[in-house]
Amino acid sequence: MKKKILIIGLLASLIPGWLLAAPCYGPIMPESRKVFAGVQSYALMRRNLENDYGFINSTQYFYMMSFGITDWFCLDGKIGTGNIRAHPNEQEKVHYESAFAGGYGFRFRLYQNENKTINYIFGFHHISVHPYGKIVEGNKHRAIVDDWQFSLLSSVQVKDWVPYGGLKWSRVDYIHTLNNERKRVMGDIAHPFGVIAGIDIPLQKCKWWLNLEGHLIDETAVSGSLIYAF
Repeated sequence: MKKKILIIGLLASLIPGWLLAAPCYGPIMPESRKVFAGVQSYALMRRNLENDYGFINSTQYFYMMSFGITDWFCLDGKIGTGNIRAHPNEQEKVHYESAFAGGYGFRFRLYQNENKTINYIFGFHHISVHPYGKIVEGNKHRAIVDDWQFSLLSSVQVKDWVPYGGLKWSRVDYIHTLNNERKRVMGDIAHPFGVIAGIDIPLQKCKWWLNLEGHLIDETAVSGSLIYAF
């Protein structure tokens, strides 16, 4: 346990202090030198921005993979596409068409009981979305969304299903460039904390499973993943 805490602290110290949502992948982790792979759809339905900048939403699609460094620590990565829809207050909304999106992160299993039915998982994940620019009334708009999350989950296996829930600390930054003027707009910093609820549902002898997850309070978001254990 001391070794786990030390590594968590070391990795956290390498992440800039302002990093503060993204799917958390759930509590099922690959064992040492094992690989999980699959596809994921993530819908950020509403994230309020600071001051009077309104809100954004985004839809993203990924190929994803997880690799077990040890039985209790894994790396997560993904690559795909994503769009952004900006809804500024008292201004026309801007829809940026889908282009590159990618993400990365890690998970630690902090605790597991003897029969492996109860787990506690700490995780960090980041998504960055870089859609195509848009020209509106002669002005060129470009946008990036950076989506960050720390999470703490607990799960209890019920027969073959694995429901889970937890808390997260998250932040979404909307980086907007109007012509040549670039501005980073932070998410609503008054509500950085949220709750996570999800479930892993096996589909075929534990090789395939479906992950469903939702986020509330800090944002409104849902994700669905179909994953295979190699």
